[in-house]
Amino acid sequence: MSYGHPHARRFFTSLFAGLGIAASAMADEPLKTCFLYSNPIGESGWTYQHELARKELVAAVGNKITTKYVENIAEGPDAERVIRNFVQEGCKVIFTPSFGFMEPTVKVARQAPNVIFLNGSGYKTASNLGVYNARYYEGRYLEGVLAGAMSKKGVVGYVGAFPIPEVLQGLNAFAQGMRSVNPNAQIKLIWVNAWYDPGKERDAANTLMKLGADVMAYATSGVSIVTAAEEKGVYTLGYYSDMSKFGPKTNLTSIMHTWGPYYVKVIEDVLAGRWKSGNVVGGLREGMIRMAPLNPVVPADVRERFVRAERDLIEGKLHPFAGPVIDQDGKERVPAGKVLSTEELNTMNYLVQGIDGTVPKK
Repeated sequence: MSYGHPHARRFFTSLFAGLGIAASAMADEPLKTCFLYSNPIGESGWTYQHELARKELVAAVGNKITTKYVENIAEGPDAERVIRNFVQEGCKVIFTPSFGFMEPTVKVARQAPNVIFLNGSGYKTASNLGVYNARYYEGRYLEGVLAGAMSKKGVVGYVGAFPIPEVLQGLNAFAQGMRSVNPNAQIKLIWVNAWYDPGKERDAANTLMKLGADVMAYATSGVSIVTAAEEKGVYTLGYYSDMSKFGPKTNLTSIMHTWGPYYVKVIEDVLAGRWKSGNVVGGLREGMIRMAPLNPVVPADVRERFVRAERDLIEGKLHPFAGPVIDQDGKERVPAGKVLSTEELNTMNYLVQGIDGTVPKK
């Protein structure tokens, strides 16, 4: 679904109405808009998708803005330094799309009340600081449906990044989708404690495939898991970007993050003086995530099941965390007839049944 869809237009029209304090743009000069990226831009992944969105923004808004980005900045003191530099350089809107950029963004935002900040995947807001994120777990559920149908062994490998709630949501939703097709299927989980580390990602993938995984999924930003699996003829389910070019024979689909229309909406609202702080969360229905085309190797009956589940998620007939949801210890986390609340999703710290792995202790 695109942002031109009526659902999406209504979603963003309502989101930006009545939330916080408005900011006005300077009419006489382009609005300087700056982006901070945690990883190299590369050819795919989290940062790549945000860079595509920046380019889409420039194409849509034209000479009303100027943009700048800095890539491959570590989360921590270095991020705060770059954000402060953005302010000193005259940036009026600053996007910091990384959970690890939240605290530096909050700190600088307090000291720069006339600058608008947007933090991607964080949760702390202020009158000049908004946050945005997506229901990635909807796409993960769909990938799990494919994994459950396409795995001959019922063994799926999963490379985790960091055990934060967002990653656990995706992992657990994947398991829920997988076991909706094959209740006996198991996920073998390895954490690499990195968003982007090609060497660790490849090593984890090879280990999981040696353990019998015939389908692979992951939460990291590199391409090495997909390419390693392609070499061995093992199916993959991609994340962030359409990964089909890296695994043309084996990549079944990918969850694509599509931020461009959101960025355009933010800047249009700033320029019109109607931007207001808020917490924006979208999913399949709003077009903040989309599924890449299915690989031709996916059989017709599996394709139909996937399309039906996607439609039900969009229409609200299906929720990845509709009860009963049982964790690894057999504890009922969601009773039948209920779904996880937003608060419960945002504080998720457990793994559901069907996952062979643990949540690392902090």
